[in-house]
Amino acid sequence: MLPALKPKTKLRDRYRIIENVAQGGMGSIYRAEDLRLTGRYCAIKEFQIDAKLPEEQQTQAQEQFHREASILARLDHPNLPKVSDFFSEGNREFLVMDFVPGQDLRTKIEEARAHGGFIPEQEILDWASQLCAALSYLHNQSPPVLHRDIKPANIKLTPEGLIKLVDFGLVKIMMPDDDRTVTVLQGRGTALYTPLEQYGGDTGHTDPRSDIYSLGATLYHLFTGQPPVEAKSRFLQADALMKPRALASHLSPRTEAAVLWAIAMHPDDRPKNVEAFRDALLSTGPLGDWTSSRNVNPYGSKIAPFNRILALITAALFLIAILATAFSPLVPVP
Repeated sequence: MLPALKPKTKLRDRYRIIENVAQGGMGSIYRAEDLRLTGRYCAIKEFQIDAKLPEEQQTQAQEQFHREASILARLDHPNLPKVSDFFSEGNREFLVMDFVPGQDLRTKIEEARAHGGFIPEQEILDWASQLCAALSYLHNQSPPVLHRDIKPANIKLTPEGLIKLVDFGLVKIMMPDDDRTVTVLQGRGTALYTPLEQYGGDTGHTDPRSDIYSLGATLYHLFTGQPPVEAKSRFLQADALMKPRALASHLSPRTEAAVLWAIAMHPDDRPKNVEAFRDALLSTGPLGDWTSSRNVNPYGSKIAPFNRILALITAALFLIAILATAFSPLVPVP
């Protein structure tokens, strides 16, 4: 991996790096000044193409980045930062976005915990409404756009009270004529907020319900002050996840039921789209059938509660079989 760019570095004779605000396995995020538009600051996200790849694959990766970054550049929504530019320099690809001032929601959680309390439920519901609006906009693009890394650290609250879903690092574009999704930028998300189907990386099928899971896991953390148990742990232990009201008794039953619906283990047991989740979370009418216990079963409605022990045994045997196959020596066929 190439070293991070230093402050005062100029890119394209237009952007001057001010500071490196974050660094990950694929590159960095910088705060920069736009030298053509006085007083404008932007966020520049860097992605590095592996120089060890064959030249043909490097070219394909670069072409894919430019093709799909152009889709991001066409997005225009108040709860998303505007992508204004993208370009390449060497083995580095750059995505230029609005710089969003304010605190991320991870910081808001930490502040509430430091004071021994919770973020007010209604305040979080207001944020959730804005997040649902952003996801509805993304998912209704043609082709649909998935975020795949929704978490408190990737959500900014501006001084004006506007929520921004800021990180496009793992965005995927869904192909309308295929069940697969095409990766824009490699990655698997953050484990605490990632649904089980996303653990397969590029081999796993993800759709809008995967974003709904991550949104539900994020809201669980915001409401309770505690992150949810990882999906893989919930798969192996049926009662690993505590219900939100066990951690934050002030929450309304509706809020708890909606969040648990969103983070159901099986995609078929989650809301079919973000609009259905928003209605369940924010409506004031009577609770619907979605509040039944089948929606909070970690294995989904396909496994009844009295079969959980059998499901655990089956899951354990399945994992043992996979491990045995993966690590057993190859035996020649006579």
